[in-house]
Amino acid sequence: MWDASPYDVQIHTTLNREEALKDADFVTTQFRVGQLDARVKDERIPFSYSLLGQETNGAGGMFKTFRTIPVILEIVADMKRLCPDAWLINFTNPSGMVTEAVLRYGQWEKVIGLCNVPVVAKMEEAETLGVPQTDLIYKFAGVNHFHWHKVADKKGHDLTPQLIDKLYEENSGLPKNIFDVPFYREQLQQMNMIPCGYHRYYYRAEEMLKHGLTEYATEGTHAQQVKVIEHELFELYKDPDLDYKPKQLEQRGGAYYSDAACETIASIYANKNTEIVVSTRNNGAVPDLPADCAVEVTAYVGGAGARNVAFGPLSTAERGWLQMMKSMELLTIEAAITGDYGTALQAFISNPLVPSGETATRVMHELLIAHKAYLPQFADTIARLEKEGITIKDEVVRKM
Repeated sequence: MWDASPYDVQIHTTLNREEALKDADFVTTQFRVGQLDARVKDERIPFSYSLLGQETNGAGGMFKTFRTIPVILEIVADMKRLCPDAWLINFTNPSGMVTEAVLRYGQWEKVIGLCNVPVVAKMEEAETLGVPQTDLIYKFAGVNHFHWHKVADKKGHDLTPQLIDKLYEENSGLPKNIFDVPFYREQLQQMNMIPCGYHRYYYRAEEMLKHGLTEYATEGTHAQQVKVIEHELFELYKDPDLDYKPKQLEQRGGAYYSDAACETIASIYANKNTEIVVSTRNNGAVPDLPADCAVEVTAYVGGAGARNVAFGPLSTAERGWLQMMKSMELLTIEAAITGDYGTALQAFISNPLVPSGETATRVMHELLIAHKAYLPQFADTIARLEKEGITIKDEVVRKM
């Protein structure tokens, strides 16, 4: 693909992380601990108890964090030895919690988390409004996969109400992995902000769960569907002469990640001060959250990293939601590092997509056993659960 482009770029591949990191200027990370089979478990086990199963939300999202955080901190430790001046550009999900862990526990300031959701939203909304994206001013605030934004024209006129009206006439521009059930129009009008697509799991939880359960019982969860697409893609990528982007990528989700990563790297390297939506340290941009935590906000990215655009206080409903979600994130990250059962339980009880009680506890126990190979920090707890005879309910997962 590079040879077919007009750019003189050399590619070097290695399976040795230390060799790859040595003297790097930028490190990009995108990995899935346990690969797609782990995601299948994250989705199917909650669904087997009629709870939402999803990659970054609910019980599955917390377990993806449990598996991911120890690995990203290992990478950061290697970077401190091998490329201490490098920037870490992360789009491993859950991107916001990964960024939080790197800042809080990795003690690594030169990190920026990326997501394609704001990129797609800005592109789609400019088309919906019928104006060039460069003529719009965006302000995002929240955490990864749980943010809101407002849009104005270059004269400062708020276009958010107009956009809300148009969203009920046009394609909503949702990521490919989110079922399109409309937000309540009156709710958006009341908040005068646009929620990200993932808010459907919270604002329309009943409908999203119903759709997910239908897939679970018929064609399979999203991870099972993606496994088919990825198999086709990897067969195509075996051809060394492949020099175009296969159509299957459009079904995969994650569009424009490469654009976001390359623009971020170029903006830091050339001190371009480009406006990009990033996960970074709050530093007061969202005053409803602590200044030292990670948020997803509009920022100007240059040689010194992200300079956040202040959003200001959120309204009552959004402030409550955001503070609850950040509390859950911090508990999840702490549990991922310590392997403490009580902290993991607190995270589960705090998550609005996991109704607290015996069922939620059972789901947590089954996920611990299912991911045993990738959760050494929980080894004592898993041994206790196995001794108690805890088994996995879902037949497909049992066979994996």
